[in-house]
Amino acid sequence: MEAFFKTHKYLVEHLQAPVRRGLMDEINWDDRLIGIKGSRGVGKTTFLLDYAREYFGADNKECLYINLNHFYFTERTLVDFAAEFRAKGGKVLLIDQVFKYSGWSKELRYCYDNFLDLKIVFSGSSVMRLKEENPDLSGKVVSYNLRGFSFREFLNLMSGNEFPAYTFDDILQNHQDIAKKICSVAKPMAYFQDYLHHGFYPFFLEKRNFSENLLKTMNMMLEVDVLYIKQIEQSYLPKLRKLLYLLATSAPCTPNVSQLSKDIETSRATVMNYIKYLTDARLMNMLYPVGESFPKKPAKVYMYNSNLMYPIRPMEVNMGAVRESFFYNQLLKDNTLNEGVKNTHFLVNSKYNFRIEENMKVRNNPDLYYAVDKTEVGDGNMIPLWLFGFLY
Repeated sequence: MEAFFKTHKYLVEHLQAPVRRGLMDEINWDDRLIGIKGSRGVGKTTFLLDYAREYFGADNKECLYINLNHFYFTERTLVDFAAEFRAKGGKVLLIDQVFKYSGWSKELRYCYDNFLDLKIVFSGSSVMRLKEENPDLSGKVVSYNLRGFSFREFLNLMSGNEFPAYTFDDILQNHQDIAKKICSVAKPMAYFQDYLHHGFYPFFLEKRNFSENLLKTMNMMLEVDVLYIKQIEQSYLPKLRKLLYLLATSAPCTPNVSQLSKDIETSRATVMNYIKYLTDARLMNMLYPVGESFPKKPAKVYMYNSNLMYPIRPMEVNMGAVRESFFYNQLLKDNTLNEGVKNTHFLVNSKYNFRIEENMKVRNNPDLYYAVDKTEVGDGNMIPLWLFGFLY
């Protein structure tokens, strides 16, 4: 146990967390079993350690971070470890890489039922279905999603500001005033292209080649988050990788499931399941008409965020696709997006039809809203695209 406390102290003391994530204030920390889900690379480990630092500090042994990837847990059960930690005065156990431990959901449920004075916060892959696939935890765990950096978080980090987030309705109704206020302090357009290229994943701050790091992360998403968690045989990995490549090089597109099934030599049903797995892993997004959902074929598929588009074919990135992917990604947190009416890209919250445009030199249809790139301040129903990066 003492070795884990030493590791915890070192990690908290040496933590590099340049942005305080908004999710920290959205979580009800009074709940006894909390799951933090998110795709690989968005900073789940950093988030757990940041919580430990903010609420307890490095030397307080009431809180302990552990990683279930540790070989120690091949011999010692999580229940026994939690019991010992509790006996030594522990109150909050932070568990990383929970899916690496066989039987984790049953043991978490045992801890929940029997250690009433112990709080457990654990991280898991976005692919995991905490309640649907783990009935032991149904009604017990409260789950949250940690997303990559919003453009607001990226801009705050790079410009040294502390701009607040706004609701979608705030932006729709007051976008001119909000944009003018922000632009009087910083120049968002000076940072926007950098964000589209590398700003979503916090590891852009590391002194490594970002594109190579992102490619490695994408492969880990396939090999671990999809194959391992969904228990798919390793031999199917090449099919999954080829499907991702085919979709990525044509997104946004309406997937031709019959052709894709021929291309990767598998059934139509398997293609649809694979697209769903890629979506769960936060590699793709599926866009449906109102009232439709999986397992029906989506109207379009998008890359999950714009950063993912650059490593695959860096010389052939379509900026229109980048802009649409950015808009979809930033609105996902608290809004519903569907296929828009003719000549529009998205229907937001079953009410607002949006077109995504490069600039304001378009014929204005007063019945639509426009998310417009290459402009600092909008006008009427034309709203700067970058401002939709301030939703969280």
